[in-house]
Amino acid sequence: MFDALTDKLQQTFKRMRNKGRLTEADVSEALREVRLALLEADVNFKVVKEFLARVQVRAVGQDVLQSLTPDQGVIRIVRDELIALMGQTSERVRMASNPPTVIYLVGLQGAGKTTVAAKLARLLRHDGRQPLLVAADIYRPAAKDQLKILAERIQVPVVSEDGMTPVQLAELGVKSSKRLAKDVIIIDTAGRLHVDQDLMGELEEMNRRVPAHEMLLVVDAMTGQDAVRVASRFKEQLPLTGVIMTKLDGDARGGAALSIREVTSLPIKLVGTGEKLEDLETFRPDGMASRILGMGDLIRLIEKAEASLDRDDTKALAAKIEKADFTLDDFRAMIQQVKKLGPLSKVMDMMPGMGGQMAKMKDKVDDRSMVRVEAILNSMTKRELARPDILDGSRRLRIARGSGTSVQEVNRLMKQFEEIKKMMRQMKGKKGRRLAARMPFPPMG
Repeated sequence: MFDALTDKLQQTFKRMRNKGRLTEADVSEALREVRLALLEADVNFKVVKEFLARVQVRAVGQDVLQSLTPDQGVIRIVRDELIALMGQTSERVRMASNPPTVIYLVGLQGAGKTTVAAKLARLLRHDGRQPLLVAADIYRPAAKDQLKILAERIQVPVVSEDGMTPVQLAELGVKSSKRLAKDVIIIDTAGRLHVDQDLMGELEEMNRRVPAHEMLLVVDAMTGQDAVRVASRFKEQLPLTGVIMTKLDGDARGGAALSIREVTSLPIKLVGTGEKLEDLETFRPDGMASRILGMGDLIRLIEKAEASLDRDDTKALAAKIEKADFTLDDFRAMIQQVKKLGPLSKVMDMMPGMGGQMAKMKDKVDDRSMVRVEAILNSMTKRELARPDILDGSRRLRIARGSGTSVQEVNRLMKQFEEIKKMMRQMKGKKGRRLAARMPFPPMG
């Protein structure tokens, strides 16, 4: 979503680096380009104006302009202000001191509340909670069935009764949570327009009868500034405590994520980063600011690796690396580990220095290429996987035919494998052990 913004900001900062010493005029010119980049990213114009005013005051200080690396100083200021714009720290979903915790999901039709309800239940269960879902959307056809299907996949119970009003369903959810020993109730409410006073009144009545500990507004990041306007109108009538932003993996301009906190004072607590049920994560302003500036988000990458990868398998691979005893079978195991982290484009987006370059690398970073590599490796015998040196021309032809690829692709894979083995040998010794110990997963060529 932020590729275009990242690319333009990197171009602006590159021009600053080429100038060496900066003058106040240089900074003003760079900030004009930043202003255009933010406006093109659909950031609220008032937010852009106030943001750049704060950056300008800090960037023209003597400590920055007289520094040996003034461009780095300006980049650091922009990053700090981006973090302040989106909220200084992550704000997690609050849990009640006296369970059950009641969480309402509200928002417009089509924002993705039902899917988010299941994603949130999965996330909370992963954190050791015992969630219960309540299907309180009685107006949209199949909403109840959709929630039941999603809940079944994550093995979370759903409260749903025909003929009941949403208020009655919320009350039933509280009773059921005590009977089933559940400590979190997630209520999926009907999508509504903010001008629909009847439905807004229904939400207010639900909150009176079953008070919310968290009332989270689900907004679609693809709607841009409309998401900010929706949040403002909902906040006028409901005691919102935060925002869940969906479809942050889309190709819209992303201005809503940079505007919503400043305009509404509501923190973004969670973001949806994909269609899978595991694609919901805590929003980290510092990580998002770093990714926008092309600095990656190593903390998130490490967290994802720790949650996705098998620790025993990674230790075994690390031992192979240490001994420089690395075979094609180990290479296949490495690929299978990396695949657990999700699409390669997302993984690379979290790596420092990638950022806006991702848009140019989409064709090269294709997850289908990993499927073809796996097919080639799976077409080899155990002996060939253990001893790549025996792969002569006839064997490579057989492997290509068996995997549905070409001999050229097999040759290219073998060349890449030899390059990785060379890198592994360079990692031997004390320095290599220190590097390997800091890695969340084995290096991928």
